[in-house]
Amino acid sequence: MTDNKRLAFSIIQFLHDQLQSGTLSSDAQESLEVAVQCLETAFEVSTDDQSLAVPMTLPEIFTSATAKYSAQSQVNNNSTPNSPTEEQKAEAERLKSDGNDQMKVDNFAAAVEFYSKAIAINPQNAVYYCNRAAAYSKLGNYAGAVQDCERAISIDPNYSKAYGRMGLALASLNKHTEAVSYYKKALELDPDNDTYKTNLKIAEEKMDTSSPTAGLGGVDLAGLLSNPGFMNMVRSECLACNISKRSRSFGGHQNQLHSSELTANFLVSVSFKSPFLLHRTIVQMMRPHSKSLPLIYKSTKSCDFRNYFDNKQASEG
Repeated sequence: MTDNKRLAFSIIQFLHDQLQSGTLSSDAQESLEVAVQCLETAFEVSTDDQSLAVPMTLPEIFTSATAKYSAQSQVNNNSTPNSPTEEQKAEAERLKSDGNDQMKVDNFAAAVEFYSKAIAINPQNAVYYCNRAAAYSKLGNYAGAVQDCERAISIDPNYSKAYGRMGLALASLNKHTEAVSYYKKALELDPDNDTYKTNLKIAEEKMDTSSPTAGLGGVDLAGLLSNPGFMNMVRSECLACNISKRSRSFGGHQNQLHSSELTANFLVSVSFKSPFLLHRTIVQMMRPHSKSLPLIYKSTKSCDFRNYFDNKQASEG
């Protein structure tokens, strides 16, 4: 307990020094005074008890520790990992090509596997991370895409495609302000790229506006409906609920209400009745092998999808 008291004493001493520095606002001073009182009460210490003082002040201890950390980091940065052999590089390139082939046939999960194997062999190749980011984005894993783009940029800060794909991933997360900065950087490196110009314009337009289907119940519905992985899951859930069968009974217009429209209508109607239920519905639906939509469909009368279509049919009749 003595060491804890010494640490608390050093912290209180540091806070006292800050209070006496004259650089704090009145609100900040008041907050620190409360903090000092709380620490003195919790640890039963006072700055008058000099027996708890240590040879170095807290800022001095911190400075010494960070200096050692910086020196160790420099040593680690200067040490280079074992470079792959030419045979290993060739194998990594083959795996990357296999991943590209899978991307062409929309087999994005398999593409991720190939790119990951290439990365395992040669982790210092920015292209592999950038390609896997593209596959992650196709699967709706935008957070994974952001991480891979960050890694690619750290390896090659002049890799324009990594900035462009970072912008796409951030835009998909509705982080349009951040996306704009990455699109601009991509254009700095590749000023003639029309795709970057178009995406930049779109992101700038969306910075101050929001989609009418975004933010319902705290969920980006527009982003979900444009997510191919999510929509594939929704289609199977819709079939499980016999929603598609239900829609065909409306005047025989079999092709007018597609699964994405059905899902959008359902989720929007749910969101207006209960944002909590909307969040619960989507979270459950996104679990592997989810059977939640049929359960919610049957049990939630306050947001009954069947009533929604009954009203729709009556209004159209």
